[in-house]
Amino acid sequence: MTSPRNDRYGRDVLAPRRSARPKATDVPMQLGMVVEDPASGFVGEIMGWENGLVILEDRNHKRRSFPVGPGFWLDGQPVALRIPPRTGSTKKYTASGSRVGPQRPAKVALPSRIYVEGRHDAELVEKIWGADLRHVGVVVEYLGGIDDLVGIVAEFRPEPGRRLGVLVDHLVTGSKEQRIAAEVAKGGYGDVVAITGHRFIDIWQAIRPQVIGIRAWPQVPRDVDFKKGTLAALGLPHRDQGDIARAWQGMLARVRTFRDLDPDFTREVEKLIDFVTQDHLDQID
Repeated sequence: MTSPRNDRYGRDVLAPRRSARPKATDVPMQLGMVVEDPASGFVGEIMGWENGLVILEDRNHKRRSFPVGPGFWLDGQPVALRIPPRTGSTKKYTASGSRVGPQRPAKVALPSRIYVEGRHDAELVEKIWGADLRHVGVVVEYLGGIDDLVGIVAEFRPEPGRRLGVLVDHLVTGSKEQRIAAEVAKGGYGDVVAITGHRFIDIWQAIRPQVIGIRAWPQVPRDVDFKKGTLAALGLPHRDQGDIARAWQGMLARVRTFRDLDPDFTREVEKLIDFVTQDHLDQID
């Protein structure tokens, strides 16, 4: 008999159904693809490959190498990683929808910055806008919370040519985040600091629910940890940070382009990128 919880949310799209042992599919490797080595439990982003080894980096920036071939999981399915053919790039657009131009030397980072509230926020922004940000030389840093945003902005010392953009979770009227943003605005930074955000309690909800196979994000009581409460409602392991990390990697792996995200969220990120590059347009090709 199917449990009521599974009836409510349908098939658990994040948990691999390994009991059926489906046949591994050959998959050409791509930079940024997130895969799992089930033997070790290591989940990481493909950073490159050489000498028959694929290099993975996990969310803590730890790297490990594994033999190219079978034995990996991608999006909950067994795959055999293959070295892609050496052909000219046919990719015309980045994940953010920008047209891909000719390769150019890496730019020196601009003094302007974008701060985001958490690590997951930074990882999502990097996955979709990373190519664009590297093209313009903008660095994204995560804060680990915004309770001391007034002091953080003051320490950055924004000025013309050194702009600061901040992306905040749950920036809605009456929220704690809105009050903190208002305090920063009183600092007299004029046109060199921009604080924007999205309506979601957590960056997870910026992913369109259909992308991860659910009809809607569950409602989590305010007195319950959002991430653990979400995973519990979805019938996923939620005991510790390891469970949260694995679930997030599974969600992030399903995000391919800006179309997988809430359009209001993508608009705010792109506004920040435009804002912090305003003083440097003559340096951007």
